[in-house]
Amino acid sequence: MNQIILFNPRSANSKHRIPNSILQVGASIEGKYDYVFVDGNLERDPWKKLNAYLSSGKFKFFGCTVMPGMQLKQAILITKKIREEFPDVINIWGGYFPSNQYKSVLNSGCVDYVINGPGDEALPHLLDSIEKMFSGKQGETDLSSIKNIIFKKNGEFIRTPKADLLDQDKLPPLPYKKLNELYPLKYYLGKTFLGTKTAAYHSSVGCPFTCSFCAVVPIYEARWKGKSAHLIYNDIKFLKEEYGTNAVEFHDNNFFVSEKRTVEFSKLVKNENIIWWGEGRIDTINKYDDESLAIMREAGCRMIFFGAETGNDAILKQMDKGGTQTGEQIKAFAARMKEFNIIPEYSFVLGLPAESPEKVMQQIDEDIRFIKQIKEINPNTEIIIYVYSPVPTEGSELYNEVVKSGFRFPEKLEDWLDPKWANFDLRKNPLTPWLQPAMVDKILNFETVLNARYPTLSDFKLTSFQRKTMRTLSSLRYKKGIYSLPYELKALQKFWLKYRRPEVEGFYTE
Repeated sequence: MNQIILFNPRSANSKHRIPNSILQVGASIEGKYDYVFVDGNLERDPWKKLNAYLSSGKFKFFGCTVMPGMQLKQAILITKKIREEFPDVINIWGGYFPSNQYKSVLNSGCVDYVINGPGDEALPHLLDSIEKMFSGKQGETDLSSIKNIIFKKNGEFIRTPKADLLDQDKLPPLPYKKLNELYPLKYYLGKTFLGTKTAAYHSSVGCPFTCSFCAVVPIYEARWKGKSAHLIYNDIKFLKEEYGTNAVEFHDNNFFVSEKRTVEFSKLVKNENIIWWGEGRIDTINKYDDESLAIMREAGCRMIFFGAETGNDAILKQMDKGGTQTGEQIKAFAARMKEFNIIPEYSFVLGLPAESPEKVMQQIDEDIRFIKQIKEINPNTEIIIYVYSPVPTEGSELYNEVVKSGFRFPEKLEDWLDPKWANFDLRKNPLTPWLQPAMVDKILNFETVLNARYPTLSDFKLTSFQRKTMRTLSSLRYKKGIYSLPYELKALQKFWLKYRRPEVEGFYTE
């Protein structure tokens, strides 16, 4: 039987994160195909292990999950090396990047197939079909009948239809024990501000909304499916009893879609002493009853990540934020979270296209003032700032404006190795025609001053003295709106504090 390697490339903020993506596809082929995990986050040189496996001649398939940024860089270099040294191996990529940038991926000559969305059915069906083609006994297999895949045939891109999202409760259990044999699970339970042994967990797939700047939208097309509260609780309790987990990060695109599910889970987990974090929408959770929010806090919910994006209602509408999120609601919700002692983590996207450079700068200034208003309302609100980077949400008003501006993604996969595109993926270097250097500088400099005036609560390594020093040195700048050339703050954060940025590094510490 041909075997498959499931590879998780190294990521800047995932060193201690359980690789749920490869666990999920591993579960889908359990008992059908032999497989091994290779985790680039825990290998000093993953190529040594990959080369040893491939040199054995037992592995015909290489499966790789690929997110933008650092993970993409390692995925490109290793997949190219496999194609050069083991040309008969079939390379299969999954994840947000290949789904959204499939043309450059498949034109590279080193990736054969892309899993476009969930691979629970797509991967085993694809492997079965390729095995039939290898055997030559059943003639040519029609790959176009397999849903959720993208490939090239006779020079043309074939995107098969999307499959319905599966009932998450009927999926096979994740193979934690197999992962533990290769990489002891204790290495994944890192220390964060949530707990000393923090696990990563996915309880749902997709998101029912269509935000025009989100990479999830083209893949899931406003669909969402979640595990039942009872199954989530059973999995978390298993991680606690077997491996000592005392905190959880729910990395769902939208954990809080269902108030009923959230409350039921909270009631189940409240006596387990588990502290947890998740991602949600302001306009969704704002509809929760006060009783629900109180139960969540009692059950260990300490922080929730929200896409606030901007305080400008017109731009929120352009972003397709569901038509219900407003600037006033964002401010009122920050105040409401303060009442329940749940920290709102607000992300903002600055530097969207506008009809003139003056309009772009005006909107940046408005968003900066709005962020400062949020901090006045609830000083504990965590602020994450991104520079707008387009995603190919074709047909949206916002993406149409992006295309009109002349912005284009790289046509060659190797071009994504350029550091400027790596920073683009981290939403720090937009490479967009309408943003002038002075605009980007203003955004990043304000971010530096803001982080000094309000150091992130998630970095528990910072001492009270260090926090006080940063606040003192930045107070005048913050109060007077003097953001240019904050070299003293940058030096302080980089060399003395080694200030950790949660939007890049996550919550984990060494």
